[in-house]
Amino acid sequence: MMSQRWRALGTRAIDLAVSAAGLIAAAPVMALSAAAVALEDGRPVLFRQTRIGRDGRPFVMLKFRSMRQAQAGTSVTAGGDARVTRGGRFLRKYKLDELPQLWNVLRGDMSLIGPRPEVPKFVDLSEPLWKTVLSVRPGITDLASLYYRHEEGMLAGAADPEAHYRRVILPEKLRIAAGGVERKSIGNDLKILIYTVLCSFFPGRFDQTRVSKALSQRSTT
Repeated sequence: MMSQRWRALGTRAIDLAVSAAGLIAAAPVMALSAAAVALEDGRPVLFRQTRIGRDGRPFVMLKFRSMRQAQAGTSVTAGGDARVTRGGRFLRKYKLDELPQLWNVLRGDMSLIGPRPEVPKFVDLSEPLWKTVLSVRPGITDLASLYYRHEEGMLAGAADPEAHYRRVILPEKLRIAAGGVERKSIGNDLKILIYTVLCSFFPGRFDQTRVSKALSQRSTT
């Protein structure tokens, strides 16, 4: 119990230090990203969406807006989605749209490493896997989000992307995320963080199988 408490305190200390330093270091990139969004499609530059966090508590997650305003569509984004702006495609490719979530980490809504938070419609609090996943703070990245980095491409060929996501992708993401929660350690978190940074800077060199093996988790798909 004591070791878990100290581990949690250590994780939170790292979250605070890295998110604060990240916000400062990324300020020029964030300013350029915000300007690009505003110039192409006006304001607001931030996209705010309710997600489900630790212990099932909702919070507002931040992103740079990568889609055109006032266009209805599904809750998931498939490759080639017409709602995504030209600048938005660039932001999403390099995950720059996720940078505002460093503020969520600083606030305590999220952690650097943890299961990606879902919108309420996809969450089932009665499911054991969901209970495991929601026992920790959601994160900017984890093994499941790395493994499904090209999720939009996987959804591109689906007749109903949202149904495919709910039926095929989400259960596997939950399985991987729950496994990550059970094996969570500061060492594993640092490995995931390093891989996330590398995949963001060099997205063309991303290899799903290689990442899975390197982080000691194999997918059943």
